[in-house]
Amino acid sequence: MAQCEMTEINRDLLRSLLVMGSVIEARDTYTGGHQWRVAQFARLLGEHVGFSGEDLFTLTVGGYIHDLGKVGVPDAILLKEEALDDGEFAFIRTHPQIGVDILRGHPLRDIVGDIILHHHERMDGQGYPEHISVDDVTPLARLTAVVDSFDAMTSTRPYRKGMPVADAVAILEERRGTQWDPAFVDPFVELARAGRLDHIVLHSDEGILLVECPRCGPVIAIPRHAEEGDTVLCRCCAGKFHLHRAGETFEAEFWGERGGPDEIRPRPDMAPIEDVVKRAPRTMAG
Repeated sequence: MAQCEMTEINRDLLRSLLVMGSVIEARDTYTGGHQWRVAQFARLLGEHVGFSGEDLFTLTVGGYIHDLGKVGVPDAILLKEEALDDGEFAFIRTHPQIGVDILRGHPLRDIVGDIILHHHERMDGQGYPEHISVDDVTPLARLTAVVDSFDAMTSTRPYRKGMPVADAVAILEERRGTQWDPAFVDPFVELARAGRLDHIVLHSDEGILLVECPRCGPVIAIPRHAEEGDTVLCRCCAGKFHLHRAGETFEAEFWGERGGPDEIRPRPDMAPIEDVVKRAPRTMAG
C-alpha cells in the first residue's frame, strides 16, 4: 500500500496565508468578520458531525481563506450597492478559481484547495465554477458550502439587510438535497435551533459584536470591552459614533466628527489568526 505524502505545516507560512484572507475584509467593509464566522461555524459543525484532528484544522483554515479569490474581483462589482446583473455575477463566479490560482505553488494549497475551489458547488451540479457532481466534491467543501451560505444570508450586504436566523434556516431546509448536502444541513439546523450559533452570528470575533452604521450601512466591529458612551469609528464613511446599549448589543449614534486616514486604515486582527497557528499540527496528509 502506498504511503500518503505528508506536508509539513510551517507556521510562518500558515500565518501569512491567514493574513492573506484578511485582505478581502480590508477591501470590503460589509464583510465584517465573514471569514472568522465561516471558520467558527465550520469547526463547530465539523465537531458536531464527528470530524476531528486534521479535518477540523482544515475546516478552520479553509473558512478563513475560502474567499481569497475575491481579491481579483473589481471594486465596482465587489462593492456594488445594488444587486449584481448576470455579467457581474459571472465575474463573481470566477473567484474560487482565482483563489486556487493565487495559491499555486504554496505548500498548503493541497490541503485547503478543495474548499477554496468547491465551496460554491451544489448537490444538483448547478454550482460554480466547475458545475461538477457532488461525488467530486469533498465532504469538507460540502460542509463549508452550508455555513458560508448561512453567513451570507444572515449578514448585511450593500444591496440588502441580513435576514433573521430563522429565515436563513428555512432556506437551508428548503434547498437541502438540491443546493446543499442534507448530511450537513440537518445537523447545522439543529445547532441553530438550539442557540449554539448565537455567539458567532453578528460577531466578528469571540465577544466582538457588530452594529450597523446608521449613516452608510456597513457593520462596525465593537471592541470586546465596550461600554455605554464609548466611541467607535466606521471604516467606510469615517464617521465617529457614540455607543448606546440595546439589550445584549449596542446602537451607534453619529456625533458629527470624522476620523482621519490613520484611524480608518484597515488593520488585520492577529488574535484569531495566532489562535489558529497555535493549534496547527506539525504535519498533515497532503
